[in-house]
Amino acid sequence: MNRFVMAVTAAVLATGVAHAEVTEEMLLNDTATTGDVLTNGMGRHLQRYSPLDTLNKDNVKNLLPAWAFSLGGEKQRGQETQPLVHDGVMYITGSYSRMYAIDVKTGQELWQYDARLPEGILPCCDVVNRGAAIYGDNIYFGTLDARMVALNAKTGDVVWNKKIADYKAGYSYTAAPLVVRGLVITGNSGGEFGIVGEVQARDAETGDLVWTRPVIEGHMGTLNGEESTMTGELNATWPGDMWKTGGGATWLGGSYDADTDTLVFGAGNPAPWNSHLRNAGTPVDGNAGDNLYAASRIGIDPANGEIKWHFQTTPREGWDYDGVNEVVAYSDRSGNKRWATADRNGFFYVLNREDGKFVSAVPFVKDISWADGIDETGRPIFNEANRPGNPADAADGKKGEVVFASPSFLGGKNWMPMAHSPKTGLFYVPSNEWGMDIWNEPITYKKGAAYLGSGFTIKPNYEDHIGSLKAIDPDTGETKWEFKNDAPLWGGVMTTAGGLVFTGTPEGKFIAFDDETGEELWSFQTGSGVIGQPITWEQDGEQYVTVISGWGGAVPLWGGEVAKKVNYLNQGGLLWTFRLPAQLAAN
Repeated sequence: MNRFVMAVTAAVLATGVAHAEVTEEMLLNDTATTGDVLTNGMGRHLQRYSPLDTLNKDNVKNLLPAWAFSLGGEKQRGQETQPLVHDGVMYITGSYSRMYAIDVKTGQELWQYDARLPEGILPCCDVVNRGAAIYGDNIYFGTLDARMVALNAKTGDVVWNKKIADYKAGYSYTAAPLVVRGLVITGNSGGEFGIVGEVQARDAETGDLVWTRPVIEGHMGTLNGEESTMTGELNATWPGDMWKTGGGATWLGGSYDADTDTLVFGAGNPAPWNSHLRNAGTPVDGNAGDNLYAASRIGIDPANGEIKWHFQTTPREGWDYDGVNEVVAYSDRSGNKRWATADRNGFFYVLNREDGKFVSAVPFVKDISWADGIDETGRPIFNEANRPGNPADAADGKKGEVVFASPSFLGGKNWMPMAHSPKTGLFYVPSNEWGMDIWNEPITYKKGAAYLGSGFTIKPNYEDHIGSLKAIDPDTGETKWEFKNDAPLWGGVMTTAGGLVFTGTPEGKFIAFDDETGEELWSFQTGSGVIGQPITWEQDGEQYVTVISGWGGAVPLWGGEVAKKVNYLNQGGLLWTFRLPAQLAAN
């Protein structure tokens, strides 16, 4: 058996859980319904905002632990999940592709599912999982061997188990799926192995593929088992056959905007990292060498997988500035429908929600060196002197010129989700101030082997901090306040109508800030690094907050000098739930 169930029937009966079926309407209204959390992002727009204000600036000091849940065993690496809450049950994923159902009142485990992972999986950046999706009677999540699993939400029994891609070629899966109108929509991971980024849509009941959309030019999409249309135009921006192993992993999942009926997925770095190899013989004027649609945000029709629009944040990408960071649907203070995204490349972008057209961009980290700015079309003004050198120009042909580039390849912001408050109009962006020595090397593609063509060492830019939580006004580009942290920030952010912003630190602190001033109002030491994603909900008239604690992720594995700075931090796997008692809400 590849799952393990503990006293399922007895536990479920004890809770009296009804397990009402989750509908498209419920997903659509997730933000407004405060008694549950049904979607990654607390709404498919990914704003991570709650309209609850029972817990507020005045009484957050009274927030108390209600219960804690241990993920158990020795699999305590990189806990990045966002919990879901439905009908008295909390669902979380854990490292090594595990799923748990927990009684939300008591913290008692109802059931657990452990994926049977094969030998030879190739996750690049730790064995993390970022969450699940719920729809109908099922709960869905992905595994490190690039599979999508549907479980019965009541019992944990497998309903279907489908292969996304070949893990032996370097594919994996770590993101929370997205459900739209009965389709389970996923991306893929593995950009360091010369894979091809793709978005897939499956029938939620059967797991059967409905459509696929590769995000690298030259590849064919499918619809109902037949070829549909080519992505882009063959060899328009890729030389020779390099598009066949072009990267662009869609590894962070997507968002959905019901107003425009648009999915938005980000595509990761092109492969290999060495941009000189990808553009050999290709002119660099215009956009001929841009390597579409890598390092881009892509608007997709959820009905058929056709691309509606794209915006490439880093054309001719050569620093591993993935374009996968979440794209948040919101309305600005003038009522204009906008998208916002804080890119790995260090710039915060605002796009028009109707067509993905560029509106504005500002730096959200300091010391950006690879570009001198963003022009009026949204295209970067490259600092070509800060592009890692071409190994072909080196005397030995083995190592190109080393440059110090900022931000580092782990980004001004990496995977960790920001939050938006319609109340303040601000975005709360977890960022890091670091750079890297980076150089290019010759490389050839080999299935299942790393396909970088680059070397690197990450270094802090400042002695007093690396992590920086910033409150950014998207209308003006102004940073309203900043919280500095010694270690890199790697966890998600949540904000509420009560005027609070929640996030955690690798040092283990879970913190509530004033959304207008950045003042620290409350904190709790969780015992391990917080790199998970907080949520809040209402139960029996009281407001609850949950976050998972468990240090890991990419920083300890890839962080160079930064990794040495935080090597004292302990791993863990503990889910903390906090409660504001009704009698203390008025204090």
